[in-house]
Amino acid sequence: MRPVLALVAAFAVLAGDDLGVAQVGQFPFALTREGQMLGGVEGDISSFKGLAYAMAPIGPLRWRPPQDAPESSEMRTAYDYGPACLQPGIAQASEHCLTLNVFRPFGVDGPLPIMVFIHGGDFVGGTANDPLFDGARLAQAGLIAITLNYRLGAFGWLVHSALAEGSSGGAVMNYGLMDQIAALQWIHDNAAAFGGDPDNITLFGSGAGATSIALLMLCDQSRDLFQKAILQSLPGRGRLRSIEAAQTVGKEFAEIAARDQKEFDLRTADPKRLMAAQKLLLARYPRAFGPVVDGVLVKSDIAAGFAAGRENRIPLIIGSNDDETGSDNEPDAKEEFGLAGASADELRQLYPESSSGPAELAARLYTDRMFTEPARLLARLHAARGASTFRYRFGYVPEAERAGREGGQGRELQFIFGVEGVPGAGVLSRRDREVGRVLRSYWINFARTGDPNGADLPRWDAGTDRDQLLLITNERISGTADPWSERLDRLERRSLKE
Repeated sequence: MRPVLALVAAFAVLAGDDLGVAQVGQFPFALTREGQMLGGVEGDISSFKGLAYAMAPIGPLRWRPPQDAPESSEMRTAYDYGPACLQPGIAQASEHCLTLNVFRPFGVDGPLPIMVFIHGGDFVGGTANDPLFDGARLAQAGLIAITLNYRLGAFGWLVHSALAEGSSGGAVMNYGLMDQIAALQWIHDNAAAFGGDPDNITLFGSGAGATSIALLMLCDQSRDLFQKAILQSLPGRGRLRSIEAAQTVGKEFAEIAARDQKEFDLRTADPKRLMAAQKLLLARYPRAFGPVVDGVLVKSDIAAGFAAGRENRIPLIIGSNDDETGSDNEPDAKEEFGLAGASADELRQLYPESSSGPAELAARLYTDRMFTEPARLLARLHAARGASTFRYRFGYVPEAERAGREGGQGRELQFIFGVEGVPGAGVLSRRDREVGRVLRSYWINFARTGDPNGADLPRWDAGTDRDQLLLITNERISGTADPWSERLDRLERRSLKE
């Protein structure tokens, strides 16, 4: 851990020789570099919410690397979530958002495995504070679950020449990724304060969260901060923005934000004005903001990095959902036909068992091109390096939702977190809960040991030369050879031609 200076004496009085989480009366207590934190208890789970892992990136710190919060000897309560990072649709969002939330079993000694969740949202939305991501059910299994916020949209991913002035050491961008690295460093340094094992940390996330984790696997600056990864619904062949393209967008963003202003400074501008400019820009360019290949933190697209063998050789779970529709960036049927270079007849050949119309076929093609086939590609590349690699495909639909078709992206998250009756998570049936128990057990076992298997679970074999994977469907959960291999082979050949 980082030195805690004068706090050591105060902590010794309360906790004796135990460096893990202690108690003050009936409340959990943890000593961090930033102060003494008093958490809350609900049932058998203690939580510490809204913990600042870095200073608020405001004023001169806006669009700069995250800075450590100052050391303190104060005792603070950690009962409530901090604000979500600035984004459309959340009135209480704020730049004071570089916080994380810790869930752990109350009264259980460590060191415990740690699972860190990075939320999705196309890099412009989402928050760790979403009730869907409550870590209590994971913590009940005897581990620590952590969720974190990071800068979004223009505040996290803007590239503009004015922001590079006075910087040294190469490009300065990808602030959202810097935030994630700072959070992981904080977790590593403070793990023992919560009874966690800093050498047994697993990252998991979906969509933009999975993209972030894949980039962290390829990033030298984060290589030693986690030991396992779970990539859910990663668009693994997606192209990241170049510096030149990002600069073009950044220039237009600044021009919109500065409109009708005699003097304008990006770092001191009213955040409402900046959010208004972002809204106008996203209406024209839905993918205006996100990671940039800067040559420092991000050196290539994800697939290229894995093909070059530059990713961290750690145990990996990777997979996707049968239906990944529902993304804000999902193209319509006509556009998808054009992207695939496929006619309706060719699509019928890809999906001969389907009786669906063009829109449904386009949705299936979108899922397979963007998620299913790239997951197989990255699994093969990672396994070829000798790393334990487990691939899955999730096709289970909650029983109450089977009558109508809804977008399936992120559907597995409710089962992993085990929450019900909150926004984004309905009430589950007995069968739904059993599927959730099994899926959650795989994730938890993997976080503990690097192997998802357990005595009461269907066998899940690691990747080999065969296309082995775990299939989770309405009918069963089983390890098997991929029945879609031939279709994915054709899509792979098509991708290589593009």
